[in-house]
Amino acid sequence: MVKPERRPNRPHFSSGPCAKRPGWSLDALRGAAVGRSHRSVVARARIQEVLDRSRSILSIPDDYRVGLVPASGTGAVEMALWSLLGPRGVEVLAWESFGEGWVTDVEKQLAPGDVRIRRAEYGTLPDLGAVDFARDVVFAWNGTTSGVRVPDGDWIPASREGLTICDATSAVFAMEIDWPKLDVVTWSWQKVLGGEAGHGILALSPRAVERLESHTPAWPMPKIFRLTAGGRLDEGVFRGDTINTPSMLCVEDALDGLRWAESQGGLAALIDRSRANLAAVTGWVEKTSWVELLARDPGTRSSTSICLAIADPWFRALDSAAQSAAAKRVVALLEEDDVAYDVGGYRDAPPGLRLWGGATVETADLEALFPWLDWAFAEIQRS
Repeated sequence: MVKPERRPNRPHFSSGPCAKRPGWSLDALRGAAVGRSHRSVVARARIQEVLDRSRSILSIPDDYRVGLVPASGTGAVEMALWSLLGPRGVEVLAWESFGEGWVTDVEKQLAPGDVRIRRAEYGTLPDLGAVDFARDVVFAWNGTTSGVRVPDGDWIPASREGLTICDATSAVFAMEIDWPKLDVVTWSWQKVLGGEAGHGILALSPRAVERLESHTPAWPMPKIFRLTAGGRLDEGVFRGDTINTPSMLCVEDALDGLRWAESQGGLAALIDRSRANLAAVTGWVEKTSWVELLARDPGTRSSTSICLAIADPWFRALDSAAQSAAAKRVVALLEEDDVAYDVGGYRDAPPGLRLWGGATVETADLEALFPWLDWAFAEIQRS
């Protein structure tokens, strides 16, 4: 097969950290409050602006607290688990790697007692109709490593006894989030907005705040997880103060991403951009025999972390080690020609490819990539 001539303008298809917004350059950071205390008026104002713009774009309910916390989306989820679990039984939903990570934390690290795990294999969801909302429920809105998302929030009752704790890091800014159905929502800037990593956002409903103020965890609480002081919510975390020192360069970059989102038309436009990317990939897959989407149900396919399984009989006849090596060779060929970076499937997922389709990726770049994917697969078959 002849090597294609047309190349993506930007070969950045990583699922995290993700592509910067179109037109980004280091000039976007020129106004950063570097060299200033994060407690200074100017730095606190920048942090608060991130929280305010996020709330506005996402239409987060007015009575939800939104704060900047340490350690990216992972740190935000850990903070919620350590701070809130214990008073009720817990259900954890896992259908990919990050969900399994929360299983480990809840079941083996915190071990609050009454824990139930609902699992599904890569490409599918657990039975959402069987979830018991008298318990606290922990789940990811979008399975970043499987390309499978929950279809909506209709499976969550508006009236529930337990809390819903949602890892939404690869969903926020690209998918419609049913905020009233969620008591804790976490995400990071490094996904749909293409921001720099290391910082997380934590949104809490009034029910989550009530739990924080009425429950004392049975385990020691690390300083970076503490959201209360003297039995009351530490409101400073949700007013521009932070538990530890944030990078003001990263804060400035997050502001740039948020302003770009507003310039595109806000959340609806970001969702449309991501859906267009999924549609382009789906169209290519439907006419390509060697590949298929890992997510089996079109209604639960992620528009951000689009995971591809290699379906060619030659590939499937290989043993698992040879499949993994072949998939890695496809990824290496694409990177060698600077047409796609970091598109390998997640290390715990079935061998395959993963294309980020979030709002900062241009559909035209994906369309330019498809012939290269065909070429790279033909090359590994020939070698």
